Amino acid sequence: MELIRIGNTDADKIAPLVAAFRTQLKSCKGIKSQPDIEAGKEEILEFVESGFPVYAVEDSGILAGYIVCRIDALCLWVEHIYVRPDYRRRGIATMLFSKAEEIAASMGEDTVYNYVHPNNENMIRFLRSKGYTVLNMIEIRKPYKDEKLTEIIHVGKEAFDY
Repeated sequence: MELIRIGNTDADKIAPLVAAFRTQLKSCKGIKSQPDIEAGKEEILEFVESGFPVYAVEDSGILAGYIVCRIDALCLWVEHIYVRPDYRRRGIATMLFSKAEEIAASMGEDTVYNYVHPNNENMIRFLRSKGYTVLNMIEIRKPYKDEKLTEIIHVGKEAFDY
């Protein structure tokens, strides 16, 4: 397996993974959707053309996973990290995340910042295994049209439908 930098010419190849990432995120909100390959291509092109570091792990010509990093001032944010289901539990996410930490370290920073959907238990477990914990964020919004809120979560003394 090889870690490669993604450029404009790789957009068609990585678009299905970006589309799958978006579908997976929607599923965290209880929304069923189909991957939109063209939207995935447009999204990755925007990242690459904006200078975001984008890397993928390639295995015999197959892209197994990818990461998109955004550098904001002196902070590196992981915008996307995704590994194809048939490649999970093989160290690919670790390989990608290590690259993000390497970039942050080259900037003199000790950490990588991550937005994680609260229902994305796999990503939360992954980040905890790397020594990451909650910093200080809570996102509050109105429910999406037709979104079904099925749980209650507690943040401090407040209870929220979720």
